[in-house]
Amino acid sequence: MSKFDDLYIGQFTEISHTITQEDITKFVDLTGDNNRLHTDTEYAAGTSFKKPVAHGMLGASFISTIIGTKIPGDGALWFAQNIEFLMPVRVGDILTVRAEVIKKDERSQIIELSTDISNQFRQKVIQGTAKVKIIDQLPAVVPIKDITAKTALVIGGSGGIGSAVCMALAAEGFHVAVHYNSNALSATSLVNRIKQGNRKAHSFKCDITNQQEVNEMIASVEERLGIVTVLVNCSTSKIAAIKFNKLIWKDFETHINNQIKGAFNLVQAVVPGMEKQKYGKIIHINSQALETPMPELVPYITAKGALMGFTRALAFDLAGKGIQVNSVSPGMTDTEQLADVPEKVRMLTAAKTPLRRLATTDDVANAVAFLATGKSGFLCGETIRVNGGQIML
Repeated sequence: MSKFDDLYIGQFTEISHTITQEDITKFVDLTGDNNRLHTDTEYAAGTSFKKPVAHGMLGASFISTIIGTKIPGDGALWFAQNIEFLMPVRVGDILTVRAEVIKKDERSQIIELSTDISNQFRQKVIQGTAKVKIIDQLPAVVPIKDITAKTALVIGGSGGIGSAVCMALAAEGFHVAVHYNSNALSATSLVNRIKQGNRKAHSFKCDITNQQEVNEMIASVEERLGIVTVLVNCSTSKIAAIKFNKLIWKDFETHINNQIKGAFNLVQAVVPGMEKQKYGKIIHINSQALETPMPELVPYITAKGALMGFTRALAFDLAGKGIQVNSVSPGMTDTEQLADVPEKVRMLTAAKTPLRRLATTDDVANAVAFLATGKSGFLCGETIRVNGGQIML
């Protein structure tokens, strides 16, 4: 509950202060207001006041005291004051300062106070109204850091980029769950390589478009390696260049099911564990093809565009739970996916790249590893482009 919620109309408080010559001297030193009516006994005797009068704002300054220390106290921003000076105040007067809440504005978190000051004879010497905005203290910033138990699940871990990601995360101290759908031999070989580095690793077969299989896989990962703290989704379907007039809806379904249905099933399965720990990293592998489309890849690019939207929306929804969602967008990368790309196209692409080469799987994996660790603790909904400078914004 905020301080504003604790306040109520009719709430009041009082403080008292006896005006001294020292108060007046300090006020003059602070403000430079050495008006002789306040400081010179002989001068004051020649006026209708007969005796020196304390500065009006000296008395009014105790309104600030009551606002800053009583109602509302810490966090008070006193920004407006209507004030009337009714009677003179002199050295020796005992002032009673009273503030009462007379209005609250829920939308703006502003309260209005009646502010009255009376002397020892119960005569009102100052009256007015004050407006105060309540500034609540922000929650303490707790940087997102690595946690002790680190388990990464890499979807498509048996593939070119996926296997590089698995090795990079193992090097960062993660236990690695290597997912595969059909390439069991590659997954087993990768697990053995990771274990040689004294990290735990297991392979898991799963069709990510099947929710039941995904749930069973996550349960198995948690049993063998612990709660998933990092999910990296490198999965992709076979990319085939098809002219638009030859496309059928099934071509779209294949990619959308893989990129969106699969991602949805995975995220829904790992988020409960991440929520318990108030920590998690979800990283999707996207594609530069979203920004520089290649011909005859409409279904693939459409699905990747949907994945980008899913990533950003998810990042917004999960950030408050300590879960960061980001993506890595590689340019043309030297993997088996390029097997059907003509050598001339690959050479031209490399030539157009400021770094004069294609991306390697390690280039992509290093970006993923950065997002997977505490070094990326303030990145949310971002895309890291790994393209050698082909796209600069």
